[in-house]
Amino acid sequence: MKKHPERPVLITDAARSQDDQLRSRQIRYVTMMSVRALCLILGGILISARVPLLPLWLALCALGMVLLPWMAVLIANDRPPKTREERAADAAAREDVRRALTEPPPEPDYITIDAEVVDDPRSRKD
Repeated sequence: MKKHPERPVLITDAARSQDDQLRSRQIRYVTMMSVRALCLILGGILISARVPLLPLWLALCALGMVLLPWMAVLIANDRPPKTREERAADAAAREDVRRALTEPPPEPDYITIDAEVVDDPRSRKD
């Protein structure tokens, strides 16, 4: 009797689907915005409780409320890192474009003459 491996065999190196990527970015965004809301609530609680070093705590809460939306948008709009193959393909494409722009086209070994043949009706003998 054949023993089955415990792990499934990897049959593809496909990237995560766009829907999965979008979902994980949405979760990160909502989490960061929730932390921002907690900073606002914490600031209100600190003011009402009159804690020591209140200006320092309020500055930290304000900094969190200002920086978190900026970071959340950057993270939400980010894409997964490029694979080695994608980076190599991009570099090859850039090299092809650079070469096409800098090198003159090779001279052909033959000359092409474009011409149009026109029948002269006066030279016809019917």
